Amino acid sequence: MAGVTNSVFRTICKEKGADILTSEFVSAEGIMHRNARTREYLDFSESERPMGVQLFGADPERLAQAARQVIDWVAPDFIDINFGCPANKVVCRNGGSSLLRDRPLLERVADAVVKACAPLPVTAKIRIGWDAKSVNAVETARLLEGVGVTRVAVHGRTRAQGYSGNADWEVIASVAASVAIPVIGNGDIAVAEDALRRRECGVAGLMIGRAAMSNPWIFSEIKHALAGLPYTSPTLADRWDLVFRHAREEVARRGELHGMRGMRGRLMAYTRGLPGGRHLRGELSSISTLAELEELGRRHLESAAVVTLPDGADRVGV
Repeated sequence: MAGVTNSVFRTICKEKGADILTSEFVSAEGIMHRNARTREYLDFSESERPMGVQLFGADPERLAQAARQVIDWVAPDFIDINFGCPANKVVCRNGGSSLLRDRPLLERVADAVVKACAPLPVTAKIRIGWDAKSVNAVETARLLEGVGVTRVAVHGRTRAQGYSGNADWEVIASVAASVAIPVIGNGDIAVAEDALRRRECGVAGLMIGRAAMSNPWIFSEIKHALAGLPYTSPTLADRWDLVFRHAREEVARRGELHGMRGMRGRLMAYTRGLPGGRHLRGELSSISTLAELEELGRRHLESAAVVTLPDGADRVGV
């Protein structure tokens, strides 16, 4: 979720029902240098709590120092270690899921961070393994529990899979049954029915990532389903209102040039499931101002509000 889960987006997810938030992941070296970009990654508001800062790195001492600095700098509610990112630029630096191939080093990293952060809780995210031949999530979770990690999130794919194929929830269930600490399941939770099905795996919670990018309402949808309550899906107008709000807040935070440029990926995600989504994505790819976005949204709402019947008559209504 690098480049996605900044404070603006996290606040939206919180309002839609997310219980616990985590920052974009930040490298230990970035923390040590305390540059302006790193500060932006770490910024959060009090309304986002409970809030964790997610770190990655492979040097136990440096990561421990970075974690301690983060605590002194922004006072998060917990520190989260990323042992799951599959991105080449992270793996080639021996970060993220790379450490799943070197569990002695992973153990030293986790142990150092836990000791540096005490009494603040330390959590971790892992994948089920490096590849299909080395699925080791149960052993890794036990190791993390042993050094004092208080919660582990498990993404049900290997690093080799990236985001392709299906998440293996049988492995996630095995992890949940093998450790006493809470296990959070992650992978292929796109609608409330997925959440209802996956709670049978013994997990303490669900981590939602990519699905929230196009549908932040998924948190509310899941909570309604878990409580057995009816849920009303957002209208097309609701969706556009959220898009406009997200863009306005990004522009207020970063200026129109950088704010709208940074929003392009988010805008593409928001078009998923919208009528005429492919055409919308084509138009959004060149948008550079709030005014252009608002005009496009207005035209899309107007066109979607007219449905032509077989006899040629028009019915108005979304």
